[in-house]
Amino acid sequence: MGSKKRNINSEGEFLENQTDLATDNTVPMPSTKKIKMDKQKDSEVGDGTAASSSFPSSIKPMERKKKRKQIDKERRRPVLENNEPQPKQMNVESKGNDGREPVTSSSTSGLPEFHISVFKDLASSDSSVREAAVETMVTELQEVQKAYDRLENKDLVESGLKLEARKDDGLDNCASSLRYAVRRLIRGVSSSRECARQGFALGLTALLATIPSIKVDSLLKLIVNLLEVSSSMKGQEVRDCLLGRLFAYGALARSGRLTKEWFSDKDTPHIKEFMSALSSLAAKKRYLQEPAVSVILEFVEKLPAEALSDHILEAPGIPQWFQEAIDVGNPDALLLALKIREKTSMDSTAFSKLLPNPFSPSKLFSADYLSSIDNCLKESTFCQPRVHGLWPVLVNILLPDTILQAEDASSASNSLKKHKKGRKSSSSEEEIAKNVQTFCEVVIEGSLLLSSHDRKHLAFDILLLLLPRLPSSFMPIVLSYKLVQCLIDILSTKDSWLYKVAQHFLKELSDWLRNDDVRRVAVIVAFQKHSNGKFDCITKTKTVKDLMAEFKTETGCMLFAQNLINLFLDEGQASEEPSDQSQTTDENSEIGSIEDKDSIAIVGNADFLKGWVIESLPSVLKHLKLEPEAKFRVQKEILKFLAVQGLFSASLGNEVTSFELQEKFRWPKAATSTALCRMCIEQLQSLLANAQKVEEPRSLANGLEPNDLGCYFMRFFSTLRNIPSVSLFRTLNDEDEQAVRKLLDMESKLYKEERNCGLSSDANKLHALRYLLILMLLQVLLRPQEFHDAASELIICCKKAFVVPDDLDSSGEDELDSDAAPKLMDVLLDTLLSLLPQSSAPLRSAIEQVFRYFCGDVTDDGLLRMLRIIKKDLKPARHQEAGSEDDDADDDDLLGIEEDEDIDEAETGETAESDEQSEDSEAVVGSEGPDKELPEDSDDSDGGMDDEAMFRMDTYLAQILKEKKNQAGGETAQSQLVLFKLRVLSLLEIYLYENRGKQAPNPDSILELGSVICQSTYDRRQ
Repeated sequence: MGSKKRNINSEGEFLENQTDLATDNTVPMPSTKKIKMDKQKDSEVGDGTAASSSFPSSIKPMERKKKRKQIDKERRRPVLENNEPQPKQMNVESKGNDGREPVTSSSTSGLPEFHISVFKDLASSDSSVREAAVETMVTELQEVQKAYDRLENKDLVESGLKLEARKDDGLDNCASSLRYAVRRLIRGVSSSRECARQGFALGLTALLATIPSIKVDSLLKLIVNLLEVSSSMKGQEVRDCLLGRLFAYGALARSGRLTKEWFSDKDTPHIKEFMSALSSLAAKKRYLQEPAVSVILEFVEKLPAEALSDHILEAPGIPQWFQEAIDVGNPDALLLALKIREKTSMDSTAFSKLLPNPFSPSKLFSADYLSSIDNCLKESTFCQPRVHGLWPVLVNILLPDTILQAEDASSASNSLKKHKKGRKSSSSEEEIAKNVQTFCEVVIEGSLLLSSHDRKHLAFDILLLLLPRLPSSFMPIVLSYKLVQCLIDILSTKDSWLYKVAQHFLKELSDWLRNDDVRRVAVIVAFQKHSNGKFDCITKTKTVKDLMAEFKTETGCMLFAQNLINLFLDEGQASEEPSDQSQTTDENSEIGSIEDKDSIAIVGNADFLKGWVIESLPSVLKHLKLEPEAKFRVQKEILKFLAVQGLFSASLGNEVTSFELQEKFRWPKAATSTALCRMCIEQLQSLLANAQKVEEPRSLANGLEPNDLGCYFMRFFSTLRNIPSVSLFRTLNDEDEQAVRKLLDMESKLYKEERNCGLSSDANKLHALRYLLILMLLQVLLRPQEFHDAASELIICCKKAFVVPDDLDSSGEDELDSDAAPKLMDVLLDTLLSLLPQSSAPLRSAIEQVFRYFCGDVTDDGLLRMLRIIKKDLKPARHQEAGSEDDDADDDDLLGIEEDEDIDEAETGETAESDEQSEDSEAVVGSEGPDKELPEDSDDSDGGMDDEAMFRMDTYLAQILKEKKNQAGGETAQSQLVLFKLRVLSLLEIYLYENRGKQAPNPDSILELGSVICQSTYDRRQ
C-alpha cells in the first residue's frame, strides 16, 4: 500500500513539473502516438469511472476525495503529453527513469543548446555531482542568455520557440530556456527527494549571481506564486512548500543580488520586501523561525552597516519581533538583535527592551537583565540536540579571547605563590569574572538546572562551550555547588535520562584539562569540595582518582598540595550544604578515600572533607616519578602539613611564625578534632615508612645534607616544639614525655653515628634503627600510656648496640650489664616481637627493616622462641575434636584476615596496660587463666621450654588477650593470635632469605622451622 501511494505521488510530481512546458502559440501535430494516447485516455477514463463507482460505502469522505484526486491526475496526464511543443522535443520523465533527452534550440533560432538532464543530477546525494551539474547548467544558460541578448528581433524567437507558456512572471528579458530553468529551480527546492533542496538551491544561487537579467522583484513574486500554500494542501505538502520558499529566499540572500541592489540604489524597496517575506514565513511555523533568522544573518553579513538601520530594522515585521520577543520567549529575535548590534556598534530604540540601552557587557550580564530574558533563553531548547546559535554569541561576549589568553598564561605561575594575595587583576578581568559569576548564578543555576531535563542538558552544553575559553581561575565559579550536586545526582543513577549527557560532560572536561595541572587541580578541588570528598564514591566512578593519578611534575604536585592545604584551612569556603548521599565508600573510591575505621570516628561533612585532604596528600606520591631531589621537596611540604595539623596546636590565634624556619604556619579557626589529628599521625607514619623503603643506600661521602625525610622530620618536630606559643595537640604524662625526649636524643646521636660510618653495614643498621625510633615517637603520641616501656627498651638496645655518648638516664640497664644478662640480640628480638601484635603497617615495616639488618646475629634461643610462638595454640587438644565445626569457621576467618594486610588496629588487638608489661609475667598469665583456658598439658607446644622462655612467650600472648578477657569464647583471640603468627612468619622469611647459602648455626632449628611452616600451611588449608 505504501509503495502504491509513493508511485501515485511521483506521478503527481511529474504532472506538477510539466504544467509549464506547454506554450500558447504551439499547435500540436497529430501523430500515431496521439491516437494511441487518446485510446489510452479513454481506457483510463473508463477505468477511473469504474474505480470511482466501485468505492465501497464504508470509505471515509476524505479518503474518497484523495482517490478521486489521484484519478483526475491520471486522466489529465495524457492530455499534457499530447500538448508538448514540437520545435523542441522534451522527454522529461518521472523520477524513476534515468534517461533524459536534451532540449535543443532550433537551428533557425541561433540560440545555443540547453540540456535539461542537469536537473536530474541536482538531486544527487553526491555533492560533487551536484556541483558539476550546477556548473554545466550555469555555463549553458549564460551562453543562451548572451545569444538571446544579441538578437535584434526577439519577438520572432518568442513567437516561434518557447519552453514556457506566456505568463506575467516578469522575466521578459530572459530567454525561454532561462525562464524555464528559473521556474524549475524554484519548484525543485520544495522537493524532499534525496538532496533536491540542496542541489536546486545551489543552482538557483549560482544562476542569480551570474545572470543579472533575472530581476529580483520578479523572482520574489515567482517564489510566492509557484510555492503558494493552498487550502487543499495538507501535512507534508504544506511543509515542502514552506521549506521550498525558505530555501529559495536563502539562495537569493546568498547570491549577493540584494547587496548589489543596495549599492546601485540605496532606496531600493526589494530589501524590505525580502525581509517582510522572511518574517511572515517564520511566523507560519515554529521550526521555520531559526533557519529564517539564519538567512537574515547571512544577508546582514553581506550588507554594509549603514544599510541595516534603514532596510533591516525598519522592515515590516522586524520591530514587532523585537517588541514581543521577551513576552513570547523568542531566542531568534534576541540573536538577531545581538548580531545587528555587534555589526553596527550603535544603540537603537528598535531593539526595544530586548537589549540594554546603552549596551555594554556588564549590563548585558547583569542579574536584572538576564532575569528579564529568561524566557528567551529557556525556549532555545527547541532545537536540541543542537545548541541554539544564540549561545555561542553570548559566550563570545562573555569571554573575549584577547584578555583571557593573557590571564590564563600567567595563572600557573601565580598559583604557585604561597601565602600571598593573588596578583592584582585589571578592571576588565574583574568585570569578566563578575559577569561569569552572574551568568552562572542566574542562567545556569537559577534557571536551567531547576527546570526540565532538556534544559539541564542545555546547561551542560553551555558549559562545554565555555571550557575552551575559560581561564583556570574561573573554574570555582563555573563548577559551583549546585552544578556539582546536579552532576552527582545524575551519575549516581545509571537509569537517569541524563546519565550519558553527564558522562559526556566528564569526558570532555577530562580532555580539556589533560595537559594542564592548573585546570586539573581546580576541577579536583571543586568536585571534592562540593561533595565533601565523596564524588567518586557517590557517582561510582573513578573520575577524581584518575585525575589525581595524572600528576607527573613537581610543579603540579606542589600546586595540588597547596590547594588541598588551603581547602583544609579555609573551612569557611567549604560547602556548608549537606549532601543527601551516603558517606560510605567502596573499592572504586578515589585515591585517599576514607574507609570505615572503628578507631577513627569522623563526624560531620566538614571533617569528612578534611579527612579526604589528609589521606590524599601522601597518596599523590604513589604514581609520581620524579628525580630524588624534586620528590624530596614534595615530601617535605606534605610532611610539614601533616606534622603541624596532627601534632601541634597554637595557643594564641591560628597563625604562628617560626623565625628559625622562616615560615608561617596556620591552623583552622575551629579546633581540629582528635580523630583528624590521629589520622594525620597515621599518614605521617606511612609517609616516613614509604620514604625509608625507596631511599638509596647511604651516600654521605660528599658531605652534603642527604634527602633524609626522617632527619628532616625530627629537626622540624624539635623546632616547633620549642616555640612557646605552640604545644602538642594532647598533654602527655611524665612517662610519655620522658620517652619522647629520650627518643629525640637517641635519634640525634644515631644520626651523627650514621654520618660517621660512611657506607659500611653499620650505617644501614643505624638508619633502620633511627626510623624505628621516629615511628615509635609517633606511636607514643598516637597511643599514649602504651608504648613508653617498649620505647625505653628499644633505646637501651640502641645504646648497647652502638657506643654513643651516654648522658641519658641509665635506669633499666642493670640487667644488661650483669654477667647473667641475656644477649643483646635476644633483648632486641624480644622488644621487636613485643611490638608486633599492636603495630600498625608502617611500624611493622620499620620492625622488618631493623630485623633484616640484625637477623645475622639472631641466636638459637631467639630462633626457637619465634618457632614456638608459631606453634602456640589457644585451644586445648581435648576440645579440638568436639569443636571441629568451630575450627572450620575459624579457618575461614583466618583466611579472610590474612588477605587483609591493612586490617584496622581495632581488629589486630589492643595492648596490655603498661603496668602489666613488666617482666613478672606470671601475674599476667594468672589473671588470664580462668577466662582463656590456656592449655596446661600441651607437651607438643611447650616441650623443652624453660621458665624464662615460657614467661617471655606468655607476655606476648597476654598483650593480645588482655582486651579480650571479658568476651565469651575465644574466636577473636584466636584470630589475633593467627595474625601474630603470620607476622612472626614474615620475620622468619626474612631470616631465611638473608641467611641463604650460609651454614646454619643449629641444623635442628632449621628442621623444626620447616616442619612448623608445613604444619601451619596444612592447618590453614584444613
